[in-house]
Amino acid sequence: MKAIVLESAENPIAYKEVEKPTAGPGEVLVKVKAAALNRRDYWITIGKYAGIKYPTILGADGAGIVAEAGEGAEEWLNKDVIINPGHNWGEHPEFQSKDFKMLGLPDDGALAEYVKIKAEYLYPKPAHLNWEQAAALPLAGLTAYRALFTKARIKKGDKVLIIGVGAGTGTFLLQLAIAVGAQVFVTSGSGEKLARAKQMGAAAGVNYKAQDWAEELKHFSRGGFDIVADSALGPDFNKIPDLCNPGARIVFFGGTAGNIPEMNARPIFWKQLQILGTTMGTQEEFKAMVSFVNEHKIVPVVDEVFPLADAAKAFKKMEQSSQFGKLVISVG
Repeated sequence: MKAIVLESAENPIAYKEVEKPTAGPGEVLVKVKAAALNRRDYWITIGKYAGIKYPTILGADGAGIVAEAGEGAEEWLNKDVIINPGHNWGEHPEFQSKDFKMLGLPDDGALAEYVKIKAEYLYPKPAHLNWEQAAALPLAGLTAYRALFTKARIKKGDKVLIIGVGAGTGTFLLQLAIAVGAQVFVTSGSGEKLARAKQMGAAAGVNYKAQDWAEELKHFSRGGFDIVADSALGPDFNKIPDLCNPGARIVFFGGTAGNIPEMNARPIFWKQLQILGTTMGTQEEFKAMVSFVNEHKIVPVVDEVFPLADAAKAFKKMEQSSQFGKLVISVG
């Protein structure tokens, strides 16, 4: 079968023929129809990720048809499915176990014509989504769902600030928050992305490259925010507590702009703020996320679709951070 293989540090995106896997007991073989890139995949290709091993088939997100089922997994044969890419979460819902791992490293992932997976990580594909949209859902959708619902305890009427709306998880945060009835504000370094977010229902957007972006947000929100979702951190993180209402939750799941800088911590305890770290989610949260997507007929935002043979072009676009939504690879 054809696959995108992390072959070496010098040749991290190799489109090549590899051996087709076989499903064992409790496992299935999914004929992949579409897969999606995540920022994680890009970090792996440039060597900035823990536990890199060669060779590995990349890709955490995938959707397809079960083509082969091992003993105990026969019920999934010929079913349309999406895959939960986070495995071995563990017994504590508050945090993942030491055995937690992601599809696409260390185990071979979905950027291939077939992927082997334990049947327990399969979920029926939402019927209102096509293959490309379904493939875009799992990792970013789960991360956004846990951040908003489990960690930040979002409710109707909350004022939510999403910092960096253009990425895949950022667009899911926007869609989920709007669906629950929150008032959503966004930031981006791109005027075009801010315009897209407002078309999707954001109340207002501010360019974080502007010197007075925090003051603009205070003006637009007429006060402050109940929830702030951030994946960047970096030098401007110290402005966030002043943007928060008393009792607000600040939830983050990345640090692409750097670490948390020196900051005035007094507003944090005086306003009773919570700073919450999160990543991925449990099996129960994945099930709840899919149910929410089905109930509200949420359609993931797909920026562009590339054939498997041109996956390197998708990685190049991710490097430039020019996409709005998810970059998807058509496989079937």
